[in-house]
Amino acid sequence: MLYRLFRSFFFGNYFYGLCAVALSIESCFQLAAHLNSLAYYSVVFSATVLYYTYAYADESTPNTNNERSSWYERNRRFVSYSQIVFTAVFVVAMIFFTRELPLYLVKVPFYYWIILLVFPSVAVLYYGVQLTTHKYNLRDTGWLKPFFIGFVWAGAVSVYPVLFSDLKSGELYQLGLFKVMLFIKNFMFISVLCIMFDIKDYAADHNQQLKTFVVHLGLRKTIFYILLPLCSIGLGTFFVYAFAHHFSLLRIVFNTIPFILLIFVAYSMSKRKNILYYLAVIDGLMLVKAICGSLGMILGSNF
Repeated sequence: MLYRLFRSFFFGNYFYGLCAVALSIESCFQLAAHLNSLAYYSVVFSATVLYYTYAYADESTPNTNNERSSWYERNRRFVSYSQIVFTAVFVVAMIFFTRELPLYLVKVPFYYWIILLVFPSVAVLYYGVQLTTHKYNLRDTGWLKPFFIGFVWAGAVSVYPVLFSDLKSGELYQLGLFKVMLFIKNFMFISVLCIMFDIKDYAADHNQQLKTFVVHLGLRKTIFYILLPLCSIGLGTFFVYAFAHHFSLLRIVFNTIPFILLIFVAYSMSKRKNILYYLAVIDGLMLVKAICGSLGMILGSNF
């Protein structure tokens, strides 16, 4: 029973929803913004679950060799009920959330609307839009695919939480160096996780002639030429910024932990892993990052 619940928690994408909420809270801590309301986090959680479940719930011919696809096929009724429930949660939470926003939202600068619309637009394009007789989607872009996913996640968990927090406080969201750095850090971190996931899909991507990093370079070169350098650059950039802005030792230590684990997991990718390893351990690094980043801000100011 516990194992079935464990599988449902990850295969049903509820863990992704938890990670999105945790990373959103971390961003508010790190940028000294007020936390958002329960309605906002309910929107984030339900939207994440709905979005990630859509791809598998809509499969007409599930891949029986894929453990997650097989789980969706066996649990179609449960998944359908779950989608209905979270659609209702999303709608109700969105109503409460929009009521919290000030009336002057319609008068905000034009760049606000660009920020608000660019991330969901890329998310929609990732699944695809029908253009005349051809369906165009960003999933077919090969090595760019992880960066599109990282871009949407970074916007959702780095930009939106602070933007809406500022709006509720009567302030306009202003771009600053630290906000840009946080966006880039989350963008890089999640993009690396997505490249790791492409290793899992190597066989399918190779058959579809989708030129992901691992298909184009091979496993070893992907690990040593792409994953480890990106992890090291991200960690080095954080150190430079942290020392330049006199971060406390405890804050540096907490924010370093996720990068060290990221490098360790990247190195471990040379051995074959099952799907739950990717979902629990690799994606679990997002939750570890959120917890460490939040604790670094809460406890780091005292040391």
